Amino acid sequence: MGSLDDFRPYRIPPADQPLAGRTLLLVEDSRLASEAIRLLCRQSGGRLRRADSLATAERHLRGYRPDVAVVDLHLPDGSGLDLIRRLDQARPRIDVLLGLSGESGLAEAALRAGADGFLPKPVGLAAFQAMVLSRLPADCQPGARRAVPASDPPPDPTALREDLAHAAHLLAQEEPPLDYVTRFLGGVARGAGDRILANAARAAHRGEGSAVAPLLRLVRDRLGDGPAL
Repeated sequence: MGSLDDFRPYRIPPADQPLAGRTLLLVEDSRLASEAIRLLCRQSGGRLRRADSLATAERHLRGYRPDVAVVDLHLPDGSGLDLIRRLDQARPRIDVLLGLSGESGLAEAALRAGADGFLPKPVGLAAFQAMVLSRLPADCQPGARRAVPASDPPPDPTALREDLAHAAHLLAQEEPPLDYVTRFLGGVARGAGDRILANAARAAHRGEGSAVAPLLRLVRDRLGDGPAL
């Protein structure tokens, strides 16, 4: 299976669009994180395809081979590490394979699974471009490097609200999937710069059963700041 670009004439990307002509597959369940990376990809000139689960990623990969794959390590239907291992062993191999998580301590696990690098959430434009470009083949590098903006775009409020609503729905279940939802919320909170929510998610993840109800109230409070669902 070839890349989407196999039939396109080769061009060295310009400095202001260093990922021009490249297709990136993002495997990420958070809308907030996905929107942030979509903007980074657009600013870099690349094309982004998104899968929100392992199953959706597999459907994408049956149809094309991306140049870059960025895989979140915690997905609703399993571990992103399993997908990284498979993609690392596939031939031809994707040019750049990166792990992604709000938990920086998981970088080692991503590298052991076969990732070329690791991106901690939230991802900034400079770090994103540097990580991807440093791992592309030399003949795919732009002719020069352009200075990137000093500030990154603010969190998308609509995407944040969708993530919070999803987390509230899961937490309200009789037996919520705590390992998944607390990790999910932790990543969302870090992406939004919400330290209080991040700390509450961390407490619930540690197995403090009494922390689940306060976490749900906190998420609902955040949702109450916006328009009705």
